Amino acid sequence: MTEPRLGVDFGRVIHGGAAESGEADTVFLDGDAEEAMRSPATTGMFETLPGLVDRFGGRVWVISKCGERIQRRTLEWLDRHDFYRRTGIAPRNVRFCRKRADKVGHCAELRITHMVDDRLSVHTALRGLVPHLYLFGPQPATPPDWVHPVATWAELDEQITASWAARL
Repeated sequence: MTEPRLGVDFGRVIHGGAAESGEADTVFLDGDAEEAMRSPATTGMFETLPGLVDRFGGRVWVISKCGERIQRRTLEWLDRHDFYRRTGIAPRNVRFCRKRADKVGHCAELRITHMVDDRLSVHTALRGLVPHLYLFGPQPATPPDWVHPVATWAELDEQITASWAARL
């Protein structure tokens, strides 16, 4: 059996911006650099993710789709918010791709078993490859039954705990 491995999207999952209201994160994407650096983490992320990193034995990756400018901004945000120390995720465990569908390649290479993303299109591409899919945050419609909707980091932690209990 493969050791459990967790993949986590950055935008609207780790980084909150306006995501909690269901709106786009215009400050991080379109605001100036300092505004972007001041924009918040998603509520509960810094309280929950370190425990998940421990549970997964450090086998946790940030897998994010963005262009070069947002990639640089993301790395700066992670540094400025002391993300690596606060979560236990190694800097080398941050991956980027230019298209959402390219997350499939990262998940296959890393043998991801649990993936957290706010986009159903990502989960659709990962279906059949990643056994545990978590659709994060507010959603406009009821998702299909093959993905686990989670509104908050606390709910995500509960769902992952349940998936671990099922494998014992």
